[in-house]
Amino acid sequence: MVNRPPIKLVSGMPILGPFAENWENVQRFQAREEDLLIATYPKSGTTWMSEVLDLMLHNGDVAKTQRGAIYERVPFLEYAVPGMRICTEILNSSESPRLIKSHLPAHLLPSSFWEKKCKIIYIARNVKDVLVSYYHFYRMAVVHPDPGTFEEYLQTFIEGKVAFGSWSDHVKGWWKIRQQKDILYLFYEDMLQDQEREIRKVMKFIGKDLPEDVLEKIIQRTTFKTMKENHMANYSTIPSSVMDHTISPFMRKGICGDWKNQLTVAQNELLDEYYKREMSDTDLIFRFED
Repeated sequence: MVNRPPIKLVSGMPILGPFAENWENVQRFQAREEDLLIATYPKSGTTWMSEVLDLMLHNGDVAKTQRGAIYERVPFLEYAVPGMRICTEILNSSESPRLIKSHLPAHLLPSSFWEKKCKIIYIARNVKDVLVSYYHFYRMAVVHPDPGTFEEYLQTFIEGKVAFGSWSDHVKGWWKIRQQKDILYLFYEDMLQDQEREIRKVMKFIGKDLPEDVLEKIIQRTTFKTMKENHMANYSTIPSSVMDHTISPFMRKGICGDWKNQLTVAQNELLDEYYKREMSDTDLIFRFED
């Protein structure tokens, strides 16, 4: 039986137990001006954007993106689990420019990122697809507590008691400050709808001017199908003590609207109420289907 550690609270935010042990090093983390940060609520396209940016920074050189697994090439700032190197240590010894990913809400991001005026790409995804994807992730990522039944997990999620807290607070928090800081705010659904358009936005944002053939290569290498088959992108090389792919693959479907296959009518109504209530104080709007 896998020992699934309980969630802990740090600075008022629920986080994975092992991550909490390293919280002080996360808060003290020293960003550098050249750092590029990918910020998301979990299951919102983090790995997708990580692969896009790694290819972009290496001018579409596929061989260079095979130098290591995605979690080694784009360290996860908060990541700390037994048996694996702590990501703050990996990042501290990494050369610039560093690609970093984080699931932290804006108000808990280490202050050095703001002080150094780092470029940040934030990706948001609709709450229903996030819920379904996060549930299956909880099941297979065994460093999380047992999610219980989907119905039980739905309640935990709505109450904001899952790792990294409330979805609505997260997407709204980053949306609120996007124009005051150097933030490119993107939507998962837009990336699915027109990958080339969104990748061009990213390229412009980070100041890259790549030839059309390189851009096309990046698009081809970052389709869901290609990434799902790429051992350096699909998390298949991570220890089974961290992620058990026999329960559910890390990369499951990568679509918009999968919630229709999982939610009952009553559960969908519950989420509609949640969305209406939580999003009533913002002009941030999400699409729930293609």
